[in-house]
Parts: sequence; structure tokens; C-alpha cells
Amino acid sequence: MSTNPPDAPPTLLARWGFSPGGWRDNRRGEWWLAAQLALIAALLLPPLPPPAALGLAWPLALRLVGGSLVLLALVLAAQAFRGLGSSLTPLPEPIPGASLVTNGPYARCRHPIYRAVLVGALGMTLLLGSLLHLALLLGLAAVLGGKARREERVLVLLHPGYAAYRAATPAILPGLPWLDWR
Repeated sequence: MSTNPPDAPPTLLARWGFSPGGWRDNRRGEWWLAAQLALIAALLLPPLPPPAALGLAWPLALRLVGGSLVLLALVLAAQAFRGLGSSLTPLPEPIPGASLVTNGPYARCRHPIYRAVLVGALGMTLLLGSLLHLALLLGLAAVLGGKARREERVLVLLHPGYAAYRAATPAILPGLPWLDWR
């Protein structure tokens, strides 16, 4: 439902396809997005259990690698957002009429935003040395793999060249069956 006058351009949320009904029945993949956002938000929780509670002194080297991965993830995500341009949507259902992007970060990976999220989650896990964050990383891998598959079921119907692109380009992380199904 839009509150814009009939001749006004749609809001960004409306352009992406958000609707109250979609949150109820998942018509554009809203539940995948909700799960993704909940897991990403949970990455901000403190370590549980903290390494010290397990009798571990978490190595500085792992904390530095983790922090570096978090920063790298932010750079990768920014490049992927910029690469999609007006085709960007947080939902797995593509925007009607959006072009297929296969260059830039999308030449190396079909879902570079999801890759960036997983790199960031790995970074948080290493930064904090937390079993909770390891579980969140695994949960994100499951959710993003499912969300990407849902997205691709539509992309293959909308874009005649998508099947060839899918066959030649890793999905999220090459060599991991749930994250690369070429």
C-alpha cells in the first residue's frame, strides 16, 4: 500500500516490492530477508561464551585477522552494492525490468553481497573467538544459500543468459556445495 499520490514516483520500499501482505505470505522472499537481518544483527552480540570462560587466551593474531576480514567485508559489500546500481534490492525477488549484472564483482561471484556478509561473519567469529558467532556464521551460510537459490529460480526465467552465467560463475564461495551449486 502506497501513501504517495497517484502521479508520484514509488517509494524505494515500494520499488523493491515490499508490502504488508508480503511480510505475511513471503511472496517476494521477505522471510529470507528477515532471517538474514536477524542473524546479521545478532553478530553484534558479545562473545558467548567468552574465550576466557573456556580457559582460552584468544590470540591477538586471530583478533587482528578477524578485524581485517570485517573491514574487507565492508569494502566488498560497497563494491557489490555499487555494481548492482538500480538493480539492487534486499529481497530475493528481482525488481521487475532490472537488468542482469555480470560484470565487476558479479563477474567473480553471482552473489557478492552474500559473500561479503559471510566474510564479515567469519571476521566477527575470529575477532571475538565466540562459539555463538560461529553458530551465527553457519546460520547465515544456510540462510544466504537458500535465499540465493530462491533468487536464481526467478533469474533463470527472466534472463535467457542466466543459465550460462550460473554454469561459469561461482554462486557465493567456490568449492563449498551449499554455497556453490554450479
